[in-house]
Amino acid sequence: MSYSWHWGVFLSPTPSGDATYLGWLLQGLEWTLLLSLGAWVIALLLGSLLGVLRTVPNRWLSGLAAAYVEAFRNVPLLVQLFSWYFVLPELLPRALGDAIKQSDPLTQQFVAALLCLGCFTAARVCEQVRSGLNSLPRGQKNAGLAMGLTLPQTYRYVLLPPAMRIILPPLTSEFLNVFKNSAVASTIGLIELSRQSQQLVDYTAQAYEAFIAVTLLYVLINVLVMLGMRAVEHRTRLPGHSGARDV
Repeated sequence: MSYSWHWGVFLSPTPSGDATYLGWLLQGLEWTLLLSLGAWVIALLLGSLLGVLRTVPNRWLSGLAAAYVEAFRNVPLLVQLFSWYFVLPELLPRALGDAIKQSDPLTQQFVAALLCLGCFTAARVCEQVRSGLNSLPRGQKNAGLAMGLTLPQTYRYVLLPPAMRIILPPLTSEFLNVFKNSAVASTIGLIELSRQSQQLVDYTAQAYEAFIAVTLLYVLINVLVMLGMRAVEHRTRLPGHSGARDV
């Protein structure tokens, strides 16, 4: 094999001289974490709301939530990202669209990727929440209403707490997917982790070192998320659900 390994490349200065290539990767890691965590907050809040709407007796609200899920779940993520970044500013009122296009490019890229990834993942979280709510005995909802609680109060205090505990394992998978899907933001120019590795290869031609390092960073993120979510699942699990032992 004629490839020349050079692990010290990460400590070499970048062409600008104000950082090292390791600093580039860490900066990309920071953007990946900011984008993924922000998108997850949007996905969890919006997806939970949509999941509730999918189970309410109002046909219009449940239909609206179902239409959202079908629209965002069946269109490829990359197409959605391009729509948020290139198409949306053209559809907004002229003054607002021009303001967006004239703003800082990094801000445009980050906000577009944040909204795209958050709304895309919300459709998937919605289905998880819906399945959790539908798995509960029907009597729980009736009991809450019989106690004088309103329908929103019944969802908040009676139905959602056990439902969210039941669906923690699939929610963990969706959380991990957010970090992996964040890599598509590189297609619109956001300098996140995968894009920084591509830049490192462009400047140094040390492709193996760059992609091995990025792979290890993604693995580290996934391991930390899995350990954190497993601890949450252990503390909040319900006997008889999600593999928990009856006590």
